[in-house]
Amino acid sequence: MNKTDEKLLNNVLDNDIQEADSYNIRKNGKSIDRKTNPYIDIISKEDGSGIDIYVKENTLFGIIDIPVIITDSGLTDVVYNDFHIGKNSNVIIVAGCGIHNNDKHDSVHDGIHRFYLDENSKVKYIEKHYGSGKGKGKRILNPVTEIEMKKGSSMTMDSTQIKGVDSTLRVTKAVLDEDTTLVVNEKILTHNKQYAKTDFVVTLNGKNASCHVTSRSVATDESYQEFTSNIVGNNKSFAHVECDAIIQDKASVKAIPEIYANDIDANLIHEAAIGKIAGAQLMKLMSLGLSEKEAEETIINGFLK
Repeated sequence: MNKTDEKLLNNVLDNDIQEADSYNIRKNGKSIDRKTNPYIDIISKEDGSGIDIYVKENTLFGIIDIPVIITDSGLTDVVYNDFHIGKNSNVIIVAGCGIHNNDKHDSVHDGIHRFYLDENSKVKYIEKHYGSGKGKGKRILNPVTEIEMKKGSSMTMDSTQIKGVDSTLRVTKAVLDEDTTLVVNEKILTHNKQYAKTDFVVTLNGKNASCHVTSRSVATDESYQEFTSNIVGNNKSFAHVECDAIIQDKASVKAIPEIYANDIDANLIHEAAIGKIAGAQLMKLMSLGLSEKEAEETIINGFLK
């Protein structure tokens, strides 16, 4: 890998990839490096479209890195990654994609990640998206996450769009069984004329299934963001969806909540708040010696933490 590759990896990974228990690096549509162990195996799909990750039962505190980097302008990369998480296991999965585009052609990555959590398993899934390069070609990322959770399993998903992504359609679909918990924390930053749409579809089928979705976003310049959530409670269950956004300049943000309670004991809540940075917050920071721009950046960074 060259310096550009390393910079992309550093921006989408929270850890040193060499310290992961298993990893797979995909560059420009092909796997270029891989590591496995007896508890976490990674197998290429026969048609070359992606990988299957198998975590054995009772595997504890395993770390799996599966980053994607794209440096070829004009490339459209579609990958299907399936995660099979064994009973009673507990793993951290670090994914994400970085695109560097220095040319005039659009570069696209469509990553479809499907999670199958067996009983009492636990997953923390970290996904970051990042774009760089001075070319006029767009950097387009369309992640799809599909989750099936069996009895007693839990999953936390931290998804962050750092900067430099011109267009993204983010789709998350989950079906929860009995005594399951899904927590999603999403952070998005857009600027210039960037476009970002997020679509959550969560079905709470099992008794005592619960879901908490938190979306924090900042839209600046002339960018546009849209947040849609569709939560269905088919049993005694709980869901809480929060959508908070800061807008600046000529940006716009749209939030569309949909909640369906099909059981008398389904408790479903949706909250949305969209607005500019409060003047009192700016004044307080500026009184400490910060310029208006520095104060705005401080507030935005704290909001997206």
